[in-house]
Amino acid sequence: MNKIEIAEKLLAYHQAFINYVELLNKEQFEKKLNEKWSASQHTDHIYKSIAPVNLAFKLPKFLLKLFFGKTNRPSKSFDELILKYQSKLQLGGKAMGRFIPTEIKFDNRNTSFNNIINTTKSICTLIVKMDEKELDLYILPHPLLGKLTLREMLYFTIYHVEHHQKLIEKIFNPNQTL
Repeated sequence: MNKIEIAEKLLAYHQAFINYVELLNKEQFEKKLNEKWSASQHTDHIYKSIAPVNLAFKLPKFLLKLFFGKTNRPSKSFDELILKYQSKLQLGGKAMGRFIPTEIKFDNRNTSFNNIINTTKSICTLIVKMDEKELDLYILPHPLLGKLTLREMLYFTIYHVEHHQKLIEKIFNPNQTL
């Protein structure tokens, strides 16, 4: 995917997530299935996941290089990255530290939705301003996947929100496969 396609998918997938979750009533928004996260917690997790990406994309390139370095390999494809993520999940990988969500009160959900969409729009604006080659040059740390190129981090971010939407859908349709 080129940077324009990435930005379009990033915004579309996050908007789809919000469109789905905002239709949930209070009971549905707070419902958990087998001690798994509620839609409320998934929403908080999505914001906690995209906020650092937004911050990283705002950094000057010399700071990205200084803090995280440059890659020594080509970026993985979208499919390759997703397979790596799914294998980490199958091995028991899960959110940790600052990415563990809290419950969002139903009455505050719109603030969370606005935070998600505004942060996503900011990332998209920053992506479009970047040189295409820079997406494959600089790296960022991912708590589960290790060092990712900027392009790979964006691929992950696209897939991640869709993955969490499917987890929410599974609360209401437990026989659904992911």
